[in-house]
Amino acid sequence: MSTHSQAIGQPNPKRWKALALLCFANFLVMMDSAIIQVALPSIKNALGYTEADLQWVMNAFLILFGGLLLLGGRLSDLFGQRRIFMLGVSILTIASLFAGLAWNEMSLNISRATQGAGSALISPAALSLIMILFSPNKKEMGKALAFWGLSGAAGGSLGIVIGGVLTQLLNWRWTLLFYVPVGILVLIVSPKLLEKGKKKMGRIDYAGAISVTAALILIVYGIVTAEHNGWQALSTILTLIIGAVLFIIFILIQVFTKEPLMPLRIFKTPNLAAGNVALILLSASWFPLIYFLILYLQQVMNFEPFMAAMGMLPAPVLMAIFMIVLAEKVMAKFGMKVTMFIGFLILGCSALLFSGNTVSGSYWSDVFIALLLAALGNALAYLPATTAAVSEAKSEESGLASGLYNTTYQVGSAVGLAILVSIAAATTSIAEGNPVVALNQGYQQAFFWSGILAFAGAILALLFIRSSKQEE
Repeated sequence: MSTHSQAIGQPNPKRWKALALLCFANFLVMMDSAIIQVALPSIKNALGYTEADLQWVMNAFLILFGGLLLLGGRLSDLFGQRRIFMLGVSILTIASLFAGLAWNEMSLNISRATQGAGSALISPAALSLIMILFSPNKKEMGKALAFWGLSGAAGGSLGIVIGGVLTQLLNWRWTLLFYVPVGILVLIVSPKLLEKGKKKMGRIDYAGAISVTAALILIVYGIVTAEHNGWQALSTILTLIIGAVLFIIFILIQVFTKEPLMPLRIFKTPNLAAGNVALILLSASWFPLIYFLILYLQQVMNFEPFMAAMGMLPAPVLMAIFMIVLAEKVMAKFGMKVTMFIGFLILGCSALLFSGNTVSGSYWSDVFIALLLAALGNALAYLPATTAAVSEAKSEESGLASGLYNTTYQVGSAVGLAILVSIAAATTSIAEGNPVVALNQGYQQAFFWSGILAFAGAILALLFIRSSKQEE
């Protein structure tokens, strides 16, 4: 299929099938950090991890994923989106095979980091392809972005359920080996459904790529390990300072180099900067909320891992309904600003409801109602935030806008989780009496601050989002 039909504004007849494939790939990427959560205790026993080192099974993936996304976006713009997408899927598939066969800590950590690197090529290339496929029609773009958002959210939520099932029925290795057959399937189908994408001439800004990747890795690493080492520890402070200095160097490189990795002019795009800040606040509120809810179900309400996973299942199901049926219509009627404001407000209220959870709570009264509200709030905030962050970018900068969007979402998730884990741990450590009560007090604080982050998003929407209704 040539890109000629796209050039004259004609929609690609295979666009919905292509969208299904790209959303499935996004589902797999977002599931990669969730599917392994339930398997962590089994991995610890099998490979001899300590409690402190176990976090690297998650963080090796997240740090490389977050750190390389901007480079992934730039590569997809330069070399063609389909080529970079398929390269990413190939790397993810091979790394998953090695991860599933891991024989010690080091082999699993390196394989997980390589999975993250592959995913950092997949996400921006896939989102960029969607933007090119649906650019002729703004209404269809809204629907496509809703499906994209849903696929990511479903990957995060359903990953926990699938991980629970695979770990219980087979063993932990299948939470990683699972990616090998599905990765091969994606590689077989991709050439049939995806256009080559648009290549453009240009050089890679290696200095910018290295400085921003190192900066993001160090900042996320510093925050993630602060919970264990302490915020005052020299290792934490130095890591964060070096990360910040490298980020300033990256910005200076972008100002003075001829072909920068992230041309700063992209921030002149209407709503793009505000959309990305909204995504940071949304992911920093939503991701920890889900994380602490799983812990609350298992460690306070004493749910078995599989039952806890089932207890979380309403989140992706409700989000699917709200995102496809409701969010798009609300945004078409009221515009981005109002929809985002309402979404953040509802998400904040749901987090405050969770912050009142007790040790003797019941699932239906303490969890389900607030989870329903959280899913509604996330769906209403996510669609306008994503639209603001990517839809106005020029087509030749679609990979850059996609890389930026994915970076802000991942960094928001990692940083938000690390900070709220620190708050919860500090609260639990000074609480007196029953250990479960102390644990719950920590969770209550985490839910409370998750709500505050959502309310900050509501204020951002009011002050900085310039609304445009979706009818045109």
